[in-house]
Amino acid sequence: MFNDYLDQIFLMVLTTFLFTALIMPFTNKIAEHIGAIDIPKDNRRVHNKPIPKLGGLGIFAGFLFGYMLYGIHSVQMNSILIGSFIIILYGIMDDIKPLSAKCELLGQLIAASTIAFYGQILLSEVTFFGQTIEFGLFAYPITIFFILGCTNVIRLIDGIDGLSSGISSIFYLTIGIIAFFQDRVETLEITLTFIMLGSTLGFLVHNFHPAKLFAGESGSAFMGFTTAIISLLGFKGTLLTSVLVPLLILAVPILDTLFAIIRRKLKGKPIFEADKEHLHHQFIKMNYSQRRTVLIIYAIDLLFSIASILYVLKDPYFGIIIYIVLLLIVIWFILHTGIISEKLENKVKQFEHTLTLKK
Repeated sequence: MFNDYLDQIFLMVLTTFLFTALIMPFTNKIAEHIGAIDIPKDNRRVHNKPIPKLGGLGIFAGFLFGYMLYGIHSVQMNSILIGSFIIILYGIMDDIKPLSAKCELLGQLIAASTIAFYGQILLSEVTFFGQTIEFGLFAYPITIFFILGCTNVIRLIDGIDGLSSGISSIFYLTIGIIAFFQDRVETLEITLTFIMLGSTLGFLVHNFHPAKLFAGESGSAFMGFTTAIISLLGFKGTLLTSVLVPLLILAVPILDTLFAIIRRKLKGKPIFEADKEHLHHQFIKMNYSQRRTVLIIYAIDLLFSIASILYVLKDPYFGIIIYIVLLLIVIWFILHTGIISEKLENKVKQFEHTLTLKK
């Protein structure tokens, strides 16, 4: 039984990977035809030539293909299909002609509400230190907020070749490993996880540096949307496994988003105003190439994933140790780069220089 289902997982990933990888050149042509092209107009961009940005349509096509082969019809799946279609529709419109932030948020809100109210996929309760907290009617706004949060952290990190698709792939793989070894086979959660893994890897073939195709708003939002749904489907019960583990797997994009909000607030700028101080920008400022920057971020994200796998499946204490080490690395990064504040970075450098002189 174990080996049989492992074979099925392999087929899920392989078929969706091949389908998505093969369909992307056609998606490219559609993007060029409808004008969904990313044209670099400011120095915030890290690419210097126009690139089609309709990869989300290809990822969604791979997702649908995988569902037709391996999915099981249900109300929950209906809600996921409807919500995903809304995300993709709004994303494609934005890729052709940018929508306002309010309009984007409205589309995401409708999609998230479809999941919560129609699909009844809810974060309804958590257990903390033996005490169960039931959210009751508050489960609906909490779930919607959770979906919106996951959707946008993936959107905001999508600023360099292969980053959002690679981070999402690591998330799907990690959740898939945890679900498989917890014997949650033949569930909607594990089916979605491996279908999405194949689809994002198929897209990554075309998106890794030098990218021939971008995910666009449609792709990054769709990947974020599915990470939220898979988290809600898969992790029930204690606070650490229902909420914190999925969030820790997504630690890199979540921290990048959090730092962006703090940074913009400190500068008195709107939190949705784009800048060139994200995590990947900091590595590029250190003279790392795009390819090496992405690989470094992958490695950091993989450490969070390994810690999560160890915490849930093997040794919680060893997992916590890795989390603590990663936290120390994050603190060092905050102090030695301008990801939050260039003033803080300069003060730390002056302090370290003073200490060096004293020695």
